[in-house]
Amino acid sequence: MTAIAEAPARLPVRKRRPLPFSGWHFFLLPVGVLFAIPFVQMFLTSVTPASEINKFPPRFIPSAISLDGYASLFGTSDILLWLGNTLIVSSSAIASHLVLCSLAGYGFARLKFRGRHFGFFAVLATIMIPTQLLMIPTYILFSRVGLIDSLGAAIVPWLASAFGIFLMRQFFLSLPAELEEAAMIDGCTRLQVFFRVILPLAKPALATLAIFTLLGSWNDLVWPLIAINNDHAFTLQLGLANFQGTRRTQWSLLMAGNVVATLPLILFFVFAQKQFIATMTFSGLKG
Repeated sequence: MTAIAEAPARLPVRKRRPLPFSGWHFFLLPVGVLFAIPFVQMFLTSVTPASEINKFPPRFIPSAISLDGYASLFGTSDILLWLGNTLIVSSSAIASHLVLCSLAGYGFARLKFRGRHFGFFAVLATIMIPTQLLMIPTYILFSRVGLIDSLGAAIVPWLASAFGIFLMRQFFLSLPAELEEAAMIDGCTRLQVFFRVILPLAKPALATLAIFTLLGSWNDLVWPLIAINNDHAFTLQLGLANFQGTRRTQWSLLMAGNVVATLPLILFFVFAQKQFIATMTFSGLKG
């Protein structure tokens, strides 16, 4: 045969376009909606007229929008003062945690000194002590130094924490030691290595520590309820607790205050969630 049959041309294979979402979203979306329901109901209750709040069966969606709860919150209470006090406490707690816990965590992770492991486990053991056991001795100590009934009583317990030291130490251990050795060969001191090399790499861990510190200091109620009786030193949670009476609770006012107290936490987490996820991912790649 002089003629060679030509092979049939191959048809182009259509590539499947990847889905714009993961299969996990089918599971995470209902869970997310389930967790969002209480916050949505809290907001809807804050804009529900007072005549409909106590009706039975309760209505999830109000028939009319009422801002009386917010007007009463900002008009009759010291919500702005409480919010300012809480911002001072939380800002001080975050700043001190980022400085003290990172320094302590780096010391336990990299510095070699006698009793390093015993000191770390001693600090870690304090996590297992119930907070209720520390309230009486802490109150006596604060009373002797004159911090009771002042904003300092809410700030000092949040200057550092064993969990923050543990978190930062674990993150520093996941960083390769060769980076520090190279910087010290170039003439950097230990503090210069820490501030110029380690801290820029620790931004995800610092953001995660800031999130946990903000959540704890912002929502702290039990200790301020014991240590602070001065109205001008009330934090936000302590002020909102006064809205719950023994006989009658102003639900629209209380829910409006809870919306004001929760909104900053949601906004902070939205802006810091990428750093938080990066810390959880990076800490699992040790070695």
